[in-house]
Amino acid sequence: MPAPRTFSQQPLQAPPGSTELLLVRHGASADAIEGTPHELLEGQGNPPLSPIGREQAELVGARLAGGDCAAIWVSRLRRTAETAAPLARRTGLVPVVDADLREVFLGEWEGGLFRQKVADEDPIAQRMFAEQSWAVVPGAESDDAFGARLRDAVNRIAAAHAGDRVVVFSHGAAIGEILAQASGSRPFAFLGADNSSISRLIVTPEQWIVRGFNDTAHLSDPS
Repeated sequence: MPAPRTFSQQPLQAPPGSTELLLVRHGASADAIEGTPHELLEGQGNPPLSPIGREQAELVGARLAGGDCAAIWVSRLRRTAETAAPLARRTGLVPVVDADLREVFLGEWEGGLFRQKVADEDPIAQRMFAEQSWAVVPGAESDDAFGARLRDAVNRIAAAHAGDRVVVFSHGAAIGEILAQASGSRPFAFLGADNSSISRLIVTPEQWIVRGFNDTAHLSDPS
């Protein structure tokens, strides 16, 4: 009698022609100071990285430099470009700017006021988290518009880099929205990725597959 067949567990094999996106949240940005709003770029807060954020950018750049990435994409807000700079320097890749990768537009709470409202447990901020909707913030971008532009950005990047690995430097809410769409989760389920963390997404024309969230191993104290 022939021996019974055996079936070992196998790691996921990404579909041929799929694109792997490494979604990196920008490093920590400058503190918001009450009464002194951040400068705005086309209506959105555009602070630079803080000293800690610059250190985080170097660490994530060193982590990803040997990873055979084909391209670097950033939003138009400076904190993503500054976070991507060490990786660009190490790889020689010139970052591609895509406006659709920018953070959710927070209307009247732009320029750093959002942080204050959340810290002060403003009733509108509490309602925003309870309803899991950015549109609760006065003048903010609609949830549908936010989701649609990020969906367009992911599909555009994947179409340009079929079969490649791409590093995408974006923002906390933007990365959370992308992963929520990929997983079919609650809207805010992936909100709160740490600064300079790495999340992984496999993109095909038929589906998006979440492969990792909030990887901060490169930020850990080796001691």
